[in-house]
Amino acid sequence: MVKDRARAEELAVEVFLRLWKRRLAADANVDGWLNRTAARMGIDELRRRSRRERYERLSRALRVANPEEIRAAGEEKERVRRVLARMNRAQAELLVLRGEGLSYAELAAALELNPASVGKLLSRAQAAFRKEYTRRYGNGR
Repeated sequence: MVKDRARAEELAVEVFLRLWKRRLAADANVDGWLNRTAARMGIDELRRRSRRERYERLSRALRVANPEEIRAAGEEKERVRRVLARMNRAQAELLVLRGEGLSYAELAAALELNPASVGKLLSRAQAAFRKEYTRRYGNGR
């Protein structure tokens, strides 16, 4: 039921522990009680697992950065701005617009470029950015 042998064994131990604590009367339907209790605990385990997975997905989606991460991200953005300011204006524009998610065709239209040359120009702009960034800040980020 729970698709995890180790967890199923743990649940079985819990069922028998509950049985021992209840000390059912000798004439009680122990087999029925065990089956019903085991099934209910299995269902509860599946619900718990589903709830935990849902909350973990939500927490990843809503994760809030700590102050150190915010500061580091701010510093990195400032480094990128400085490097872009030192670059050729056309290359910097190309990188910024590509970073905004524009396709090659959209870049060509926005910057009045030959669509066939956008890839090469973008590659050169990226190389120029890497070179300037490395010159200013070294290889480590």
